Amino acid sequence: MEALLEQVEQLPALLAVSRSALVRDWDSLTLDRALEWARYFQHLYDRFRTRPRLREALGRRLRRGQTSPLLGFPHLGRCPQLLGLALLENRALPPAACRRLIHSLLQPPGAEAGPAPHSLALLARRKAAFRLLALPCGLPRPAKGLEPQVQTQAQLLLSRLREEGQEAEAAGEAAGRLSWLSDVLEQLPQSRAFEVVAGALLLLRQGSGAEQAGGRDRDGNSLDGKQTSEAADECVAGPLLSWLLGNQEQFSAFCLFLSGSLLASLAGHYSQFSRPYLELLTGWGSHLLYDPLQGRWVKSCLDKAELSWAELKERFTSLCQGSALLRGQTQAALKLLKARDGDFKVCGLSVWTDLLMEVEEYLRKE
Repeated sequence: MEALLEQVEQLPALLAVSRSALVRDWDSLTLDRALEWARYFQHLYDRFRTRPRLREALGRRLRRGQTSPLLGFPHLGRCPQLLGLALLENRALPPAACRRLIHSLLQPPGAEAGPAPHSLALLARRKAAFRLLALPCGLPRPAKGLEPQVQTQAQLLLSRLREEGQEAEAAGEAAGRLSWLSDVLEQLPQSRAFEVVAGALLLLRQGSGAEQAGGRDRDGNSLDGKQTSEAADECVAGPLLSWLLGNQEQFSAFCLFLSGSLLASLAGHYSQFSRPYLELLTGWGSHLLYDPLQGRWVKSCLDKAELSWAELKERFTSLCQGSALLRGQTQAALKLLKARDGDFKVCGLSVWTDLLMEVEEYLRKE
């Protein structure tokens, strides 16, 4: 048993090496050995997953001496995919070994016999396919403001969320998707997680818009499945919005990081997003003070992560560049805030008066 525990203890080192520059010396034979070790760890998971005491012993040995993020017994079952994804992200992997890896992920041993066709292996194989193709022709046209890599990751996330939704529905565990989504996004740098979530939400609406524009199938018949498709998209958007809006600090960081135009696109598509976004802008605007010496609005506390006057004006202007409905909601919100603040008619007394004047001036010039 001790020999088995010592072997399991090598998994963190294997994954660490797969993310390092050491893989530049790997050839196809070395890669095959690494994948064999990964499959061996997966075999241990299948063998001991129904034996609680052994599971706990293996989990304790995995956690020994680790820093965050900690590996646990469930990671043994996903080891081939975790190793494959780490290597795909590592630009130091030589071309020959990379080709060997892609072949292995696209045609993994015993793939058809596995009990879970909607597993992480599917995500790994898709990622391999995207890397294999220079231009992924199956993706929608790039969403405005999204880099191609972010769009690819967002599309992968949507595909996996749909699969998780099917599995959760079959198992009666609707909350499973949000838990899975949180675990996945925690593995990304926060800035990239924000971009991928925004991209996924925009791609969902882009797909719905394409269906509405078409309206009929190639035979000219009405698309009876359109409402079903829209309902499915709402089920996918739900976990994304819950993850985004469930933590106020995280939501604030999201809105500070992304551009005003991208946030305005999200607000135009999702009422669940537009309301808290306007409330957040209201909170930031309320912390601005007018400096008569400089003749402009300034932050009340420079060390706080708040928007400047110019940034706040850009965010409200972007909202008014959207749909007529969003423009009307934004103007109505500013007029209400102006009235609550004293309904002043001159500059420098209320930030909402000045913002409304700037927005209306912009709209007149359009």
